[in-house]
Amino acid sequence: MEQQLGLHELLHVFSFLEARDLLCAAQVDKVWNEASRTKELWRQLCLRRWSSCKASQMTLGTQTWKQYYLCRSELEFRMASGRPEDFTCRALAGHKGEIDDLAYISTNEYRFDGREKSVVCTVSSDGTVRAWDLHEGMELWSSPVQSAALVNLVTYPRLQLVVTVDERGLIKVWEAENGCEQAAFLLPMYSSALEACDIPEGPLLLAACAEGAVYTLTVPWLQLLSRVNVFPGNPASLLCSPDGQWVFASTQNSDLSPEVFYTQSLLRQSEGETPASTALPIWLTSRACWAPDEAARLTVMHRNDNGMQLVITTYELGTRQCRDRAEILVQQIASFLLPDTMMPPHLMKGHGSQVILLVSGSELVLFTIHGLQLVAFQDHQRPITAMWVDQTRVITSSFDLSLRVYMWNKENKFPVLKSCYHLLGGSHRWASGFTHVESDSMSIVGVEARNIGTSILRSYYFQVQCG
Repeated sequence: MEQQLGLHELLHVFSFLEARDLLCAAQVDKVWNEASRTKELWRQLCLRRWSSCKASQMTLGTQTWKQYYLCRSELEFRMASGRPEDFTCRALAGHKGEIDDLAYISTNEYRFDGREKSVVCTVSSDGTVRAWDLHEGMELWSSPVQSAALVNLVTYPRLQLVVTVDERGLIKVWEAENGCEQAAFLLPMYSSALEACDIPEGPLLLAACAEGAVYTLTVPWLQLLSRVNVFPGNPASLLCSPDGQWVFASTQNSDLSPEVFYTQSLLRQSEGETPASTALPIWLTSRACWAPDEAARLTVMHRNDNGMQLVITTYELGTRQCRDRAEILVQQIASFLLPDTMMPPHLMKGHGSQVILLVSGSELVLFTIHGLQLVAFQDHQRPITAMWVDQTRVITSSFDLSLRVYMWNKENKFPVLKSCYHLLGGSHRWASGFTHVESDSMSIVGVEARNIGTSILRSYYFQVQCG
């Protein structure tokens, strides 16, 4: 066979193999070993297994695609079979007020070469933004105290930038390495939403103002590109699609229909010109999420026509060029009524292209977009406060001072969850429960609210040495 197959033909055959088969093929002889280590073979394996590898800005550390695949696979296996004692737990205190939001600034999922570290940024009612090294369990820097409480932040890991907004609408950009301020922009009223949007044309910041307008700003200099009056007099929520090409804007429990904007039309707005947008034919919107594995699949929770029942409807979005502007096309692909016995969900996330995760009280429930219930969990003793979802795990936080870790099982037609273990927080005497949870490939961090009106970070670090 070796004499009949050239390198090109051998690589074509190998492109159909999984990782385990490629490793076996490498044992045959020198030629097969060389072919099985080809960069593109392992890159394609990574693309098939982790959609985050499709990011055009992704840059690996010093490792090869093969090393990346093997290390990340090993880490996921060990996390799935892990135990709470496999994590190093640290309590990180420093804020003098309650932590209102947090986000990772590090990009650990892209590297496993011994140089990775988990860095999280937080904002607080004490008027500061701080950066924390979760592995070392230490504060890296803190900003000067602002006169108003900071209420929201977004991060740009690729650019190593943090953007915050205070309760008066003052937006600031900070360098993630040292906390130096780069730019500022003042909204006319407080901000109801911030969204980071990284597209090929450049990074953008979308800010919704309480007056009902959406501002599009450049990053890092916060130059105004456009201002769109979406819901006059009503604060808006914003949600960018995974590829940054779409923006969903809604105002909760209102008879105003939610709007979908084509991001390109927000970049350059002429006098009197309106951006490309469309109103969805629904009302009393309460929740929405994008399907991570689809470029333009949007799921919205809303009331039916008589306002009595909750409905979950999924749309596919597209565009067509009409003269000198884009026209948005909307197609409904699925819709179902939530069971009457289910309390109205307060959290909703998407997974893959077909699965929706809903949190109702202390219950976590999985549905397909067509309404088939896959599984339900009631592991928490008190209401769930936050949910974090990626391709391998789901983590929930609760007022019962625990974080629950679930792993995806994708062997069936639809991926389902397996409950793995829980991580405990501090003492009920001092803490009222977890309010936020975030994670990366190596760590989990939750905000633990204290009974005295302050918060701390409770971090759990899982480290694996890959061979």
